[in-house]
Amino acid sequence: METTIVKKFKNINLKVENRVAYIAINNPPANAMSSQTVSGLSASIDYVASEPEVKVIVITGEGKFFVAGADIKEFVPAFDSEEKGKALSVDAQAVLNKIEQLKKPVIAAINGACLGGGLELAMSCHMRIAADEAKLGQPELNLGLIPGFGGTQRLARLTNKSKALEIILTGQFIGGKEAEYIGLVNKSVPLAELMDEAKQLAEAIALNKSQPSVAATIEAVNKGLETTLDEGLEIEADLWAQLFTTEDMKEGVNAFIEKRKAEFKDK
Repeated sequence: METTIVKKFKNINLKVENRVAYIAINNPPANAMSSQTVSGLSASIDYVASEPEVKVIVITGEGKFFVAGADIKEFVPAFDSEEKGKALSVDAQAVLNKIEQLKKPVIAAINGACLGGGLELAMSCHMRIAADEAKLGQPELNLGLIPGFGGTQRLARLTNKSKALEIILTGQFIGGKEAEYIGLVNKSVPLAELMDEAKQLAEAIALNKSQPSVAATIEAVNKGLETTLDEGLEIEADLWAQLFTTEDMKEGVNAFIEKRKAEFKDK
């Protein structure tokens, strides 16, 4: 497989293959979500958002960790300051919101410990595949804190209120299979198969689907979850209608009628 693009950001390695960008967190020993890592992640997301060669993104961790949490040492300067504490939360939330709102699908490939800020990062992605051996959890209460990068909100939305409270209040870790069972991840596979599984999912979208319809799907689901059903249906109808003006929609319909594979141009 030919690598078309290779780039580096702060604590981030990025490569693009077959229209898929692979973003790897690289902040040893545990890939902590330090302020530098958050900055590098933000820059890498800005890059893939604007790079037309990229249609799908996979986020994973270098080495044995996905992301084992925030950089706890960075909390010390915020002692006795609500303002500094809130800045730590809001700055990280902004980057994770950027991922969630991206018009290109983002898949978390959870290769190891995925704790605290790491799980919050994974939950901001549109889909998640975990290694069976991975450990997922929100242990912030052990520090006298609560999850601050979106964990209290996304975990309840992805699972349910009582399961989210159990995971957060106990701080206990769960494995990939249990995460799949409760709906926290789409699928759990042996670690040796993880990146192949993520690649297959990413390329199934990147190499076969039209970017305008992919973007519209993400927008419809994201916005719909924030509204009533009636409002969500209106959003869906508007986006459906807009796609009738795209070249790809005409190509897709004509290809179906002519019994051939559609050749989408992402227009």
